[in-house]
Amino acid sequence: MTTEHAQSATPMTPSSYIEHHLGFNAQSVGDTSFWTLHVDTLAMSVILGVLVMGFVWWIARGATSGVPTKRQAFVELVFGFVDDQVKNIFHGDRHSFIAPTALTVFLWVFAMNAMDFLPVDIFAALMHALGFEHWRAVPTSDINTTFALALAVWFLMIFFSIKAKGLGGWIHELFCAPFGSNPLVWPANFLFNLIEYVSKPLSHSLRLFGNMYAGEIIFLLLGMWAATGLAGTVFGAILAAGWSIFHILIVALQAFIFMMLTVVYLAMAHESH
Repeated sequence: MTTEHAQSATPMTPSSYIEHHLGFNAQSVGDTSFWTLHVDTLAMSVILGVLVMGFVWWIARGATSGVPTKRQAFVELVFGFVDDQVKNIFHGDRHSFIAPTALTVFLWVFAMNAMDFLPVDIFAALMHALGFEHWRAVPTSDINTTFALALAVWFLMIFFSIKAKGLGGWIHELFCAPFGSNPLVWPANFLFNLIEYVSKPLSHSLRLFGNMYAGEIIFLLLGMWAATGLAGTVFGAILAAGWSIFHILIVALQAFIFMMLTVVYLAMAHESH
């Protein structure tokens, strides 16, 4: 069906082809299979994080006050873009934590999303030659990655909320907002805030995961179409090129949305009802 598919001794069906490419390099933790570690997701996330932050550190280390190089100008453009977005939402001391966090989230998520542009079968064949039967290249197409990022933001949100209002003030807000401090409405207030707290990491993580997972599926379907013959190859290549161009917007937009929601949640933590 593709290079990898054609070399297979037993031809894959469309469903087995997709299932093979969507498989994780999962390792059991401990003696049971209840807890598993997706080695590919963890490794790709760490490698991309080190590369992206290392690149920014390298550019910042060599930055000058004179005429900037193209690399420095690009990084300064990204810095300014993220800082402007944070300034419009967060009105406190944004440079101590909020703006650097937003920049880290944006660049890291963008890099993980961009791995979706790697040719699926070529990358799979490379990893297979290295001894890995399954290896997912896009960390954000794994719900574990997006949910872990969303939970990290969620814990930061609670931390900054307690830091800004005090533990007593945070608990008071849980039971006395938004319907008032009458004891009769405490249960309603708590339920309302509980739903809000639960929905934030869910929506934050599932939005990113759903878009990247769908994009990965579409690339696989286009690859299968390209293997049906000459006409399929031509139309598959045209559609794949068009989808790749459109997917550039999705990759950047989803990183931007994830960053903006992070800033919004942390800004809300500093505010009171």
